[in-house]
Amino acid sequence: MKIAFYAPFKPLGHKNPSGDLIIARGIVEFLQTRGHNIEVQSTLRARWIYFKPWVWPQIVLDCIKCLKNLNKNSPDLWLTYHTYYKAPDIIGPLVCRILNIKYVIFQGIYATKPKRRFKTIIGFYLNRLALRKADHVFTNKSSDLKNLQRVLPEDRLTYIRPGIKPNEFKKNEKFGMQQRKKWGIKNKCHVILTAGMFRDDVKTQGLTWLIRCCARLVQSDINFHLVIAGAGKMENHLKNLAQNQIPGHCTFAGKIKREEMYKFYSSGDVFAFPGISESLGMVYLEAQSCSLPVIAFNNGGIPEVVIDKKTGFLLPMYECKHFSDTLIYLLNNNAVSKKMGKDAMAYVKKHHDIEQNYLEFEKKLWNLARKVTVMSIPRM
Repeated sequence: MKIAFYAPFKPLGHKNPSGDLIIARGIVEFLQTRGHNIEVQSTLRARWIYFKPWVWPQIVLDCIKCLKNLNKNSPDLWLTYHTYYKAPDIIGPLVCRILNIKYVIFQGIYATKPKRRFKTIIGFYLNRLALRKADHVFTNKSSDLKNLQRVLPEDRLTYIRPGIKPNEFKKNEKFGMQQRKKWGIKNKCHVILTAGMFRDDVKTQGLTWLIRCCARLVQSDINFHLVIAGAGKMENHLKNLAQNQIPGHCTFAGKIKREEMYKFYSSGDVFAFPGISESLGMVYLEAQSCSLPVIAFNNGGIPEVVIDKKTGFLLPMYECKHFSDTLIYLLNNNAVSKKMGKDAMAYVKKHHDIEQNYLEFEKKLWNLARKVTVMSIPRM
């Protein structure tokens, strides 16, 4: 298939890594390895675009460019990744309507709260317009699927489990020991891992909260070391907090390339990240695939990728004692931790293998493309 592609929230080449970007790149990579031709139509970031009139001319220019390009070389369909009220797809619906191209969305999101706020009402209607235009919408969150059913019939909706390539995230004891040695961590010390970009938002709030919870482990005389992977403008804040709350018990590993993250995960005993309002959390899949039990808040899309009390613990939000007690329990019970890690690895391999999960996605795309082909055959 020839597929026109657009990611209005965050273009594929965006410099700041995130779960959304990982998923978008994973979709494109999967389709390309299956032999499909993916052509990016625009790199315009649409986040809060309705409040940026200086960017509006670029919308017009990109639409004209798409119309010229696709009118000469019509694709089998248009695929937009991630449209919602903060970053609605404006280009895709317009181009597809003019050229009569099948319009498909992966990770469309719908909520009515933005309709009731002055700041977000424009984004709400633009996003709803895109969703209603879609010939099919895919989502990797069951909660989003439920909300999407309010604006689209079930036959135009499909749930696809989020996934990674488990073979790229396997525990490697050798690399794990090398990492511990690099950080100066002794063999008998329990290692807690966490990861996130140090943005001034819920990511830093979650890391801040985790560091404060780990202070209770210091008070309980637990032999542990917290290793944090990530980078960003809030780094000094987090380092100062760690020095104040858990002195001598924390290392900042810096920004790690995704293809090197398995080495990071291989060094730990448990992966802990609260995940405040976490949309999905690809790090949880990666950590579990590397045989790590997970501790996180029971909120957002985290229950989509972690099985409570089997592959990790999903805890009530902001209960510091409960969170720290669970950390202590796992660190002090090696057999339980190992069993959870083993179950986590098996769970990801069975249910979250991107190569398997996206086959249904590809099949649906083929069906949509074939409908276009049939409809385009002139009657004799």
